Amino acid sequence: MKNTLMKGIFKSIFFILIMIIINSCSSTIATDEKTVSNEELYRPNFHFTPKKGWMNDPNGMFFYKGLYHLYFQHYPNDNIWGPMHWGHATSTNMITWKEQKIALYPDNLGYIFSGSAVVDVNNTSGFGSLKNPPIVAMFTYHDAVKEKAGATDYQSQAIAYSLDEGMTWTKIKGNPVIKNPGIKDFRDPKMMWDAIHNQWIMILAADVETKIYRSSNLIDWELASAFGKNLGVHGAPWECPDFFPIKVEGATDLKWVLLQSINPGGPNGGSATQYFVGDFDGKTFTLDDSFAQDLKNFEGLWVDYGKDNYAGVTWSNIPDADGRKLFIGWMSNWEYANKVPTKNWRSSTTIPRELKLINTDGHYRIVSLPVKELDKYISKTIKKDLLTIDKETVIVDKSAVDISRLDIRFTVNNLKEDKYDFILSNKENNAIHFGINKKDKCFYIDRRNVSQTKFSDEFAKKISTAPITSDFNSIDVRVIIDKTSIEVFYDNGKTVMTEIYFSDKPMDSFSIAKAGSDFELKNVFINQLNIK
Repeated sequence: MKNTLMKGIFKSIFFILIMIIINSCSSTIATDEKTVSNEELYRPNFHFTPKKGWMNDPNGMFFYKGLYHLYFQHYPNDNIWGPMHWGHATSTNMITWKEQKIALYPDNLGYIFSGSAVVDVNNTSGFGSLKNPPIVAMFTYHDAVKEKAGATDYQSQAIAYSLDEGMTWTKIKGNPVIKNPGIKDFRDPKMMWDAIHNQWIMILAADVETKIYRSSNLIDWELASAFGKNLGVHGAPWECPDFFPIKVEGATDLKWVLLQSINPGGPNGGSATQYFVGDFDGKTFTLDDSFAQDLKNFEGLWVDYGKDNYAGVTWSNIPDADGRKLFIGWMSNWEYANKVPTKNWRSSTTIPRELKLINTDGHYRIVSLPVKELDKYISKTIKKDLLTIDKETVIVDKSAVDISRLDIRFTVNNLKEDKYDFILSNKENNAIHFGINKKDKCFYIDRRNVSQTKFSDEFAKKISTAPITSDFNSIDVRVIIDKTSIEVFYDNGKTVMTEIYFSDKPMDSFSIAKAGSDFELKNVFINQLNIK
């Protein structure tokens, strides 16, 4: 009896050990040099990711007392989309982040979908005091039970407030503050203080248009107008709007910008964020005439033409002394977000960016570049004033820098060739190609030659492109590389492309392909980023 019992115990122990080995092997990838964990291979060096679980849209972003707060759609119990919470992270610089406790949990009224937060400096809501102003958040309740039952009014808007600078939250008893009028997709409120018209305003995605609300106290809201039903790109419900005034660079005039995400409908498939430029009289948003014509000519204008920048919004309460419009997006795409080959977590944010509005010959455009705070983390710079390219040339490799964390800047001179092809690659023939195709009048990113693509038919189905809309003889290019992502800023941020990728071994060189004739790269800066 005793021997039989001991044999049973040993069998159980042996079975447990086998399962541990199998599970361990399932989260690693073998290479010639060593066995690298999924965590080590794919988790970004400096783009924010949750420690575990699922993440999508950025939410409730505000700045207060030296801290940037980033909330986000979060399901902590799995690495796929599920019952939504608001996760929370804070930073003093938007580059290094500290993940905090979950801010908002689902309850009997539903999941906690996307929304926004503002600092109620004058305590208009009455939730705090002038000495301790409340942080007020508005979010969408999503009632999954009503949705499953076939109702259309399963989304409504609710309020929570914080009296400890955004660390803990109280949902008010009067929720929801805006009930659903019978619209299936009725979500993602974005609030802001409109100092021009002395009011709180809030915009809401309502099926195929944006609704604009006004309030004096953040609790009682009046519908003011609607925008966009027959403008811009449609084909799917609009999502995750943002709305703000912004001065035109180098001018005194001020315009209003509306960001409006859509999925599907992006310029390269799946998820993307379009924008509109116009004027706001306190009730109604009206498109600028020239911008309206541009919308027709280009079939939509986009914050980012890559496949992996979605649902991005701006921080509220940025001090006037700073004055920037600071933006961050979700770095993924609904075509494959639930399938990407990470284990403990899924998704990251883009690099934070400053948005600007320019006017070129009467045409308004949003431009964006990484925030200046990134420059503080440059630990090493390789500078090459002039490179003449007459054959395939390695610009830098892993013997000089860590290719997985770079900020690369250069100018392409003498743009006479049909194509300028830059390559991020490794010895296993994994490669990301990006560059300028003058013949087809487009910029591009091509991730078809990276090893990990089979998890989704849509991930590497085709080359992503962005239109070239002006003539130039030289062009400035900036590239942010972080292990599993590439963010390319062409022409000082006038055209931006962001995409993620997954390879079985890290990239180890950055090069440029041979062209038909000689050309020059000027002012090449290879900046090593040291961010922990």
